[in-house]
Amino acid sequence: MNTNNMEGTDQSANQHPQLPAKGTTFIRTCFNGVNTLSGVGILSVPYALSKGGWLSLLLLLLVALLCFYTGLLLRRCMDSDPLIKSYPDIGHLAFGQKGRAMVSTFLYLELFFVAVEFLIMEGDNLHKLFPKESFVVFGNKIGGKQGFVLLSAAVVLPTTWLRSLGVLAYVSAGGVMASLALVLAVFWGGAFDGIGFHERGELWNWSGMSTAISLFTFCYCGHAVFPTICNSMKDKSQFPKVLVVCFIISTISYGSMSIFGYLMFGEHLTSQVTLNLPTKYISSKIAIYTTLINPVSKYALVISPIATAVEETFPFRESRLMSCLLRTFLVISTVFVALVVPYFGYVMAFIGAFLSITVSVLLPCLCYCKIVIGFKKFRVELMMIYMILLFGTFVAIIGTYTAVTDIIKEVLPK
Repeated sequence: MNTNNMEGTDQSANQHPQLPAKGTTFIRTCFNGVNTLSGVGILSVPYALSKGGWLSLLLLLLVALLCFYTGLLLRRCMDSDPLIKSYPDIGHLAFGQKGRAMVSTFLYLELFFVAVEFLIMEGDNLHKLFPKESFVVFGNKIGGKQGFVLLSAAVVLPTTWLRSLGVLAYVSAGGVMASLALVLAVFWGGAFDGIGFHERGELWNWSGMSTAISLFTFCYCGHAVFPTICNSMKDKSQFPKVLVVCFIISTISYGSMSIFGYLMFGEHLTSQVTLNLPTKYISSKIAIYTTLINPVSKYALVISPIATAVEETFPFRESRLMSCLLRTFLVISTVFVALVVPYFGYVMAFIGAFLSITVSVLLPCLCYCKIVIGFKKFRVELMMIYMILLFGTFVAIIGTYTAVTDIIKEVLPK
């Protein structure tokens, strides 16, 4: 053994002490993760429970476990190549350029429809607060909900022109607190404002099961940013613990909200629990105003990845004017969809069934099989993944069909 080389190594280590690792702490990463999972889905979980019945809470737990497991699969895919920085990178490593294109398409579609949901939610809740308001645009009178959608778009539009979203990125802790405040406000309305918890509900409703599981899946659609969150950590080996904390907190939050809402309003629940709350109570107004704040701050964060991806494919990506025009067009397109299909619950069910199940369940399993274990190796884990793929495909087909059918029934004249 060459002791001289060892001594030289030791001296070099002393002369150049190891620098502290850069990145976010465990707690900060947990805030980011919980904020990612606890989004607008919290408004719809009582409605989902009313569609499926009390036993559908088991489906909420099942979806949480499946999405937690597929989150771990994404982490293992990242371990296979240190150059992986994002979800599309995982798709590229698994299936080449076609894999990157497929993952990116589903991700950006999901983000686009989430932005649409933000506008629908703003329109519904503002109309709840101000039911008699109407707007005149270019000489035409526009009803309350549609007018509030346009007003909300006008408010968020300037935020989408910012290429550097550093200020808007510091909403994680606020988003978590807002979700907690929303749950507490709804509970307060039932316990202390006279609404009560008197509804019994159904034990099981088979006809609404596909809608329920689609909405539950939407609640856990954080996989698009899991690789980014993992790469942001000081100690990436702690990411599985982060997932445990985030999924437990989010599931407690979703479960509590669904139980409170179902006990309060039963079969009369609308697609957003805030629309059932009597506005004469302070707790109801707190819940609705809390609901209104988050989309305004998050809309630009949702639209920005889509705009950036488009800008990078064209020669005008350095043009400030063209960037603003592109982002304005994206906002206009989300407004158009929100006005044409203003059905919050049905759109969320469509996102959950068609996009979220694909992004959060199917693609992680496929990428993991291709990158890590191989499709041809017979293992117990592989068989379990095949079962998840079959289950996810079945739910995606049935849920998408149900959501699209419901939307068509609402859109077509009766």
